[in-house]
Formats: sequence, structure tokens, C-alpha cells
Amino acid sequence: MRFSSRVDISEPNPIAKAEAEAKANGITLGKLNDSNPTKHALASELLPDIYEAEPRGQRYAREALAAFLHEQGNTATADDLYILSSTSEAYSWLIKLLCNAGDAVLAPKPGYPLIESIARLECVDMIEYQQRFDGSWYIDVAELREALEGEDGGRIRALVLINPNNPTGSYVKASEREAIVRLCHDHEVAIIADEVFYDYDLEPFDGNARLAGETGTLTFALDGFSKTLAAPHAKVGWIQVSGPAAEVDEAKRRLDVVADDYLPMSEIIAKQIPAMLGAAAAQTARVRERVQTNLAALHTMLDDDEQGMVSVLRAEGGWNVLLRVPSVLDENELVLSMIEKHGISGQPGYFFDMTSNGYLAISLLPEPDEFRHNVQTVLDTVSTMIG
Repeated sequence: MRFSSRVDISEPNPIAKAEAEAKANGITLGKLNDSNPTKHALASELLPDIYEAEPRGQRYAREALAAFLHEQGNTATADDLYILSSTSEAYSWLIKLLCNAGDAVLAPKPGYPLIESIARLECVDMIEYQQRFDGSWYIDVAELREALEGEDGGRIRALVLINPNNPTGSYVKASEREAIVRLCHDHEVAIIADEVFYDYDLEPFDGNARLAGETGTLTFALDGFSKTLAAPHAKVGWIQVSGPAAEVDEAKRRLDVVADDYLPMSEIIAKQIPAMLGAAAAQTARVRERVQTNLAALHTMLDDDEQGMVSVLRAEGGWNVLLRVPSVLDENELVLSMIEKHGISGQPGYFFDMTSNGYLAISLLPEPDEFRHNVQTVLDTVSTMIG
């Protein structure tokens, strides 16, 4: 596995080595240059709480997270986990780790535009691969192979898998996973698996599983509290590293450098993580019930609609689904009409690079009455525009 040259992993100087050796031997050294005010009786009495962070807060948080994952059948250790401010930051870290300027990552379309934006900020190209729809969504593994073996193949350093995807709601199928892991291993390409929506199953097929813990190729699995707790402001995300042992060790050695440089997680936040983990299961169950209930209501409303012009593409997981509306309608005009006549906006399919016209994303999170109102607004607007 090749890593970027942007992460400096040169040997530490003799002083750093001696300090590390003393620490390993349980010796606490004094430091002439210790400029941490909290160690020198300078803590403010006006803001006492911010000085109470446990010095090993991040380590405790990683241990608590590992224990939480063990309850889900995940064998991650604390040393396999990196806690940071968000999965967006995780993408940035991993592109730094894997890519030099001018390299590329493969990412799915339809998809959320965040990945392309972050890659561009890192001077890296995003090469899209299409998810295909034939009654359900699937990944064309032959297309991935063609990309990896084509003229740009030597630039591709990572493959992004969204499991399940947003907005298509499709999980990575077992057969797809086996072929993709083998392909990435053979081409020395890492997998970045974004699994923030994994626990919100809607209409899944059998055999789906997390990529977290995959051992067949170097894999970085992403998750976080913004979806687990359904709290977008709870900016805590994590990376789990897995794969062949030698590659994992080298990846973690380099990620440690990135983590040390960015100091990503406040100890004040880290000490709250065990309590947040304690609330995760109940909150995830609450949100799952909401999205599943609203999806059932959506199916009922579409089945009962006499016009029959709106349908929903099968969504296997997540918080959103894609509605199919008549392609003779312009997506912009549809949304603008809803804004003008009903005071409701929306995201048309082209926001996610759908390859054809006639799609509208709809969230399954609203309270049931509001959700049914939103669906009825779409049905009424389509009916009016078709005439």
C-alpha cells in the first residue's frame, strides 16, 4: 500500500526518543518548556468547568468507544480508533494520508457533493463511478475495475463506499463487497467506508454488513454522533482502521502524525463521550422507528393516489428516499412551484448528480403529520403541473 509523501514520519530526534523511553518506563519528566497554564495554578475561577478535563480524556473516550463497538460485535481496539470533530474532517485526514496532489479518489454518483469538495481542497481529483438502478441500486464492479486499470488507475489511491448511500439508500451487497475488497487489494487501493447511516435500515436485502473491521484490504470505516444520536451539532466522528496487519500498522503510524498536528478533539468534549455512547442505542432506535413508520406511510399514500404519477425508489437504509416524478416536469420548476404555492422547498435529483431528470429527495425524519403534509404537497404539485 502506498501512502502520501505529505505526512512526515522521519525518525524523532534524540530528545524525543529519550522522553518516550522515560514515559515507557513510568518516569515522569519535568519540562523546562511546559507552557500549559492549567499546570501552573493559573486556571480561571470564572470558568471552572473547562479546566476539569481528564488529561487522558481522549484515551478514555477511545476505550469507551471500543467497548461500545464490542457490544455490536465489532472487535476494534482503542488503538484502532481515531476520534475527531466530524466525518468531514475524517475524509480530509484520509486524503492527506493516502494522496499526493494530483492523485485521485473514486466516489459514487448519485452521491452527496461533500466528498468532491473536500478532495478539491486537498488538491486531489474525484473520479465518479455510477451506481446503477434496476429495481434496486447496485455497484457496477466492472466499471470500478475499468477505472483502476485505465489511464487514471495509477492516480487512484482510495475508493469511497457509502454504506448505505445517501441519497439512494443502498447498502453494499455481500457479492459486491467480496469483489471490491479483492479488487482494491490487488490494486493497492484503500477503502474509505462511510457508514454513518448504517443502523437505519428500511427495506434491506439479506447479507448486508458493515465494512468496519474488514481485513482483506486496508479499510477506514467512518461513523459519528451526528447520525447515531441524530444530533447534527454533536460534532464527534471516528475512524476505525483495519486490514492486513502490516498496512494497518503503517497507516496508524502516519495517522498518529496527522492527529498530533491537528489536535482534533477537545478534552472537554472527549470526557462527555462515554455518556453520549450510553444514550446512543435508545436514540438510534427512536429515529429508526420514525423513518420506518414514515416510509410505510409514504407507500400507503402513493398506493392510494389516484393519479399514480409519483413513485418511490426502493431505499434499503438511511433517512432519505428518492421520489420518481414524471420526467416531463422540469425539476427546478417543480420545486419552485412548491415554494411559491405551498411554502415548501426541496432538493431535486440533479443536486446529487442523478443521470436523468425526474427525481426529488424527501426526508423521512419529520413528525408524521408534517411528513404526510410534505408528501401530499408533492402529489398535489405534480398533479397541478401535469394538468
